Amino acid sequence: MATIGATRGNIVTHVPKRCMRAQNRKRLVLLWGLTSFALFGVALADEANQMVRGKLVYDRFCSLCHGANLEGQPNWRKRNELGKLPAPPHDETGHTWHHPDHILFGIIKFGVKPPYGPPDYESDMPAWGDTLSDEDIRAVLAYIKSKWPEKQRRYQDEMTKQAEGNR
Repeated sequence: MATIGATRGNIVTHVPKRCMRAQNRKRLVLLWGLTSFALFGVALADEANQMVRGKLVYDRFCSLCHGANLEGQPNWRKRNELGKLPAPPHDETGHTWHHPDHILFGIIKFGVKPPYGPPDYESDMPAWGDTLSDEDIRAVLAYIKSKWPEKQRRYQDEMTKQAEGNR
């Protein structure tokens, strides 16, 4: 049986090679487990950071029209005196969850204009693309979605999957 000598202080120990291989396998499995756990933790931290970022963006830019609690403006389905529709709610009572991600992203970034809205549609919704980064937009959408009940999240997720399949 081959051995490997190792010095610990003044004591020389001999460890069989097969034991070294077994120890190395255990170390590799432990290292893999710790790495996986760390990556999972990073993913959870990233998701938490995205929610915090999304709430900050929503509170600063969106809540002025869409409400602090995503409730929208009163009578949002009825045109105002200027012929424009008030800001809709982003909670489950509105229609935000009826649209796939790329449409919601486009409306925030480019405004309510083709291909994200009808031609000649007049809206008070600004295009935020010069103000918000793509990461900010994704974060605010993640925040809004996190407030929906499970039924609306599943529906919107399915709408997004279908739209991605058709693009």
